Amino acid sequence: MNIIVVGLSHKTASVEIREKAAFSPNQIEKPLGELIKLEGIIEGVIVSTCNRVEIYATTRDIAGGIARIKRFMAEFHHLPFEALEPHLYSYHAEAAIRHVFRVASSLDSMVVGEPQILGQIKTSYGYAAEFKSSGIILNRFLHKAFSVAKRVRTETKIASSAVSVAFAAVELAKKILGDLSDKTVMLIGAGEMCELAAKHFLNSGAKGVMVTNRTFERAERLADEFGGEAVPFETLFDHLHRADIVLSSTGAPHCIIGPKDAVDVIKRRRFKPIFFIDIAVPRDIDPRVDDVEHAYLFTVDHLQDIVQANLAQRSLEAEKAEEIIDQEIGQFYKWLSTLEVTPTIVALRNRFDEIRRAEVEKTITAWKGMPPDAEKRLEALTMAIMNKLLHAPTSALKQSGQGGRVDLYVDALRQLFELEALQKDTEELELEE
Repeated sequence: MNIIVVGLSHKTASVEIREKAAFSPNQIEKPLGELIKLEGIIEGVIVSTCNRVEIYATTRDIAGGIARIKRFMAEFHHLPFEALEPHLYSYHAEAAIRHVFRVASSLDSMVVGEPQILGQIKTSYGYAAEFKSSGIILNRFLHKAFSVAKRVRTETKIASSAVSVAFAAVELAKKILGDLSDKTVMLIGAGEMCELAAKHFLNSGAKGVMVTNRTFERAERLADEFGGEAVPFETLFDHLHRADIVLSSTGAPHCIIGPKDAVDVIKRRRFKPIFFIDIAVPRDIDPRVDDVEHAYLFTVDHLQDIVQANLAQRSLEAEKAEEIIDQEIGQFYKWLSTLEVTPTIVALRNRFDEIRRAEVEKTITAWKGMPPDAEKRLEALTMAIMNKLLHAPTSALKQSGQGGRVDLYVDALRQLFELEALQKDTEELELEE
């Protein structure tokens, strides 16, 4: 069995591409169901954040599985395959394991060390578990990824000075607006990103915070936490002019602030500048807002410069984290290899024993005047021959399971001896690392 990864991220695709390829968490059951119906795809998890869209899957057909998932991503979102494919990357086997461990540990994030990605992967895994698209391998794989991420945070200082995208947004606001002590912030959305932004803005001296959300109770809860003001979502445009900084991070499928809205807000502010930060994917704020005079719009892609400055500070800690990941990859790959080896050895012995017993029975039936102890001797003889014949292939399989190309041996034995599919047997095994 092979683990494969197909996806795109802030490193390979602009926000315009990422938002088109994003999967809505509120409608994730349908794509998960379609994913595991693809030929050759056995298990699947979809991770969709503002900075990446990735699919983790298991398959016996690496090339075919990767190709089908790429097509699936394009067709599900009604995108031309030729336009999406150049932005996609794929990994399999050890490279796939390394990639996911690095993503979970925030080594592949726009801001190295940010903690949000681990929670986002856990949420994505939760959906896959709920809708039964993950199985024994991805369950074990992602739990291992979570433990690796925890170990990286415990044993390195990679997160001690880590900044999130929300903090990078605050740094950008300070760089452009200077002192924030007389600035009011409007948060559109009440999720984790907005909560982090509220903390960072207030720690940076912002005068106050307004919070709006489609679910007013969530807006109230976040506003109460920070001594701010909750604003009903329906009255957003009655209050928007009061904000100097607007940070939006919702799950809306379309823009909620357009250029005409920005023009109205600027007029109500008597042409005092307003600073928009859109960290939602798909975007909450129409890009044309940036064309409105006195309105300044920044997206997650504009935060890259701040992010790069932070990368240098974390390079040494990242090296330590990579060493931890190297260790953990070996342990997991050994388990994954053993998962293939053990049922193959069992099936191979069963096939040989089935043939042996059939031939012994034929011999006994045809043997006239067979001595009393001949049956036992015949049984012992054929068992000894079978064990000697299986010793070499069994040893080779066990050794390959310690890190060699076990898939070559397993596939060869299945074909040569017409072994039955082993998936059900595999799922019943409880193997230790």
